[in-house]
Amino acid sequence: MRRLAPKKINEDVVVPVSRLPELIAGVDALAREHRIRIVNFGHAGNGNIHVNLMINPDDPTQTAAAEHCLDALFTLVIGLQGTLSGEHGIGLAKRDFMPRAIDAHTLDLMRSIKAVFDPKGILNPGKLLPEPISPNDQHLRSDTQ
Repeated sequence: MRRLAPKKINEDVVVPVSRLPELIAGVDALAREHRIRIVNFGHAGNGNIHVNLMINPDDPTQTAAAEHCLDALFTLVIGLQGTLSGEHGIGLAKRDFMPRAIDAHTLDLMRSIKAVFDPKGILNPGKLLPEPISPNDQHLRSDTQ
């Protein structure tokens, strides 16, 4: 893969096994639309596919296209009743996409549980859970649409 491009952006998404053909067809369409070479591999038996965007990080056009492609990839996965990660976790890279995948009430519950076990907020600060959306930003929530 290093021969294809100097950098790969590796996302491990999961969809129900029955939706894998739709995922792969959707990823192919995203590759064409965003003009990015994408290499897929993974664990088809459990619906976990590693979607690798192959880019040159020194090319701002490719970097921007990759950001738009990732956004579209996550929208595709969620639309197929999938999840943003199967093995690699959410971390910082996917954190801002969590409100699309998990409703606001559940995210608030997750924050409350974390606060019980990490009252000082020192364990992986800023990872996984996005900041709560303020009432002024309600239009940004996917579960209010």
